[in-house]
Amino acid sequence: MPNAILDPTGRAEEVSSPAGELAPRRGDLAGLRVGLLDNTKHNAMLFLQEVGRLLVSEHGAAEVSIVETKKSFSVPVDEEIVERYRGVADIVVTGVGDCGSCSAAAVADGINFERAGLPAAVVLTDAFATTGKMMATMQGDPDYAWITTEHPVAVLEPEQVHERARRLLPEITRSLTESVR
Repeated sequence: MPNAILDPTGRAEEVSSPAGELAPRRGDLAGLRVGLLDNTKHNAMLFLQEVGRLLVSEHGAAEVSIVETKKSFSVPVDEEIVERYRGVADIVVTGVGDCGSCSAAAVADGINFERAGLPAAVVLTDAFATTGKMMATMQGDPDYAWITTEHPVAVLEPEQVHERARRLLPEITRSLTESVR
């Protein structure tokens, strides 16, 4: 099937964006505005806020310029949200995909941001790598790469969430600064 959006009713909607193209990377994060997209899962916002803080304090990002929470973890962001981020952010970090539908939607979100010219780092737990791969394939980008962490994240204590963010920071930074495939 050509570029399609996963639809639980079995229908497919064509995607007009080119597949497999990552947004251009600058090589470093100095002065960039960070956008965070929370998928509503427990501990996702805590994780993302810590990542944002670390990108600013340790990698020279200018600021966390936008933080939004999705209305539904299982639905990819629409063009209006992507455009809002394009207006105020230079890079995006989203996740944490730790269930089937939220993982699929997170991968679609990352691909949508990339197609709009925003480098995106997507974080999924290892239990849902197959779901992420299926969505990337359905989006026409089977080689799309995300950051994988141990499952689950939702049950972690706040200090464990902060430690997880710190541990994943090198991969998140690499995803935002290098064309990773």
